[in-house]
Amino acid sequence: MLQSIFGEVKFRSLKHKFLFSVFIIFFILVFIALGSWQIIRLNWKNNLISEIENSLENPPVELSQSNKKNFLKIKTSGIIDFKKQIYLYNLNDSGTPGFEVINPILIGDENYLINRGWIPFEKKDTPEINKFDQNNILGILKIQDRENIFKPENDIKENYWFSLNREDVFKFTGREFSKYIIYLNGNYINPKPKKITANISNNHKKYAMTWFSLAISILLLYLYFRKKNY
Repeated sequence: MLQSIFGEVKFRSLKHKFLFSVFIIFFILVFIALGSWQIIRLNWKNNLISEIENSLENPPVELSQSNKKNFLKIKTSGIIDFKKQIYLYNLNDSGTPGFEVINPILIGDENYLINRGWIPFEKKDTPEINKFDQNNILGILKIQDRENIFKPENDIKENYWFSLNREDVFKFTGREFSKYIIYLNGNYINPKPKKITANISNNHKKYAMTWFSLAISILLLYLYFRKKNY
């Protein structure tokens, strides 16, 4: 009878060790899969950055004759609306708060928003910021960024904006606009055009190393535990 009891205990112990091993191996495989996924994302992001850099190095193309895409350098002319000028709160490259000046512009039969650049607060509504050559526009097309839900609501009445919320823009201008925003290029000072680069977040290598490190760490701990207890 004692032999039977010891046999049952041993069986249960082996069963628990087996289940524990399966549990550990499962998590190691999950972490390896997550690391591999980040490697795939890293290659995709590197290709995307390379594509953007190539696009920004190309000469500008006529907007009306182009296949619109993100980060396309364009040249065009249009009719800009200074009466519906939007002042979008933002920081400049030095971290100084101010406004980005956004205007509706009609190009052919399509309405766009054009980001003409940054001004300090005191330049708001001054005549000098509206000296602009509408017949010779150089810029970069960029799909509008997703709205940050944590930003404050726009004050349309005071023309003090925190986001280009499409509903608010329609209320203010009475128009629908292309999903692409034109970011002005040129040697303007007020507003100073925003520099568009391929400097986008690319942390996939770091994430991959984290997942692979976790997998290796758990494997080493498991082997140590197995050596001590099996």
